[in-house]
Amino acid sequence: MNIACANCAVTMEYHDTGYFFLHNAQNDSVPLEGYASQLEDGTYVFLYENLNVLYEKLVRVEKLLEEDGWTCSINCINQPGSVMEVGKFMLLMKHREMVEMIQDGKFTSHLQPIIDLRDYSLFGYESLLRAEDHSKKINPGALFEVAAVTGFHSMLDQKARKSAIECREGQVNPGIKSFINFLPSTIYNPEFCLRHTFKIVNEVGVNPEDLVFEVVETEKIEDVEHLRSVLDVYKREGMKVALDDVGSGFATVEMLTLLKPDYVKIDRSFINHCDSVPENQEFLHKVIQIATELNIHVLAEGIEREEELLFCKKIGVHYAQGYFIGKPDPEAKEPFAQSQFV
Repeated sequence: MNIACANCAVTMEYHDTGYFFLHNAQNDSVPLEGYASQLEDGTYVFLYENLNVLYEKLVRVEKLLEEDGWTCSINCINQPGSVMEVGKFMLLMKHREMVEMIQDGKFTSHLQPIIDLRDYSLFGYESLLRAEDHSKKINPGALFEVAAVTGFHSMLDQKARKSAIECREGQVNPGIKSFINFLPSTIYNPEFCLRHTFKIVNEVGVNPEDLVFEVVETEKIEDVEHLRSVLDVYKREGMKVALDDVGSGFATVEMLTLLKPDYVKIDRSFINHCDSVPENQEFLHKVIQIATELNIHVLAEGIEREEELLFCKKIGVHYAQGYFIGKPDPEAKEPFAQSQFV
């Protein structure tokens, strides 16, 4: 059964030249000069020869158009395309480069090694989103912020998961885990929204047990029941789940019992100089105690010094990642490739 998700963004094609349409249900006079014609329903039609010039003209009357409830669209032919509110259109114009990148889906993943602290062997890789065109330096955080305000966060999150799964082919061996970030807020209905991800897993032929889907910015989660429903669907399909950036808010018996993650990744602020900062040590001991009781594995991220690595191993942290172990790379590099540690 096909279900249309109203929460997914409507895509927009940016035409450098073409037609711009403005419509108002009250048939108000258009506050923008230079329209070429008017359709039967009252829609004003403007010809434009440069999209940036059109944007600059609209900026001057944007507030007025929004207040009066104008809708708009652009097209390369004299026929309205996807109609949207003026405010939404202006956001898509303002962030054009990133929106086009999201719509085109030209992404790849860089891989950062994760080790087993028992013997420093390779345990897995975290997949980190990057532009396929290496000349385009994108900040994933900024990209997701733009996706959120423009309504493309579900599309971006889905494509990021796709890239992370596909990048295993030919370079990550079976049995090695892939930690894949996802935003619970983009998954409105896990039974429906995750079908695309599970389809890719089947097509690529990855063992579901080799995939660990990790919640980013765990401490900002407000709807814990929704998060639990998302994690349950992943686990039902044979995949593992992790909570990323875990701090004091989620490091409780009640919260971890409710969510039942396979892994918790400790917020790097607690790893920084954990070998010498008593407050960090106290927090780590607490997490390890709770995790042991609940059969949850603990991963320390953001390890940049040998002393931090050795301390985490000493107190019973199971896994670790960070620049000291290995930086994100387009290729699946071995841990400590640039270090004499092992």
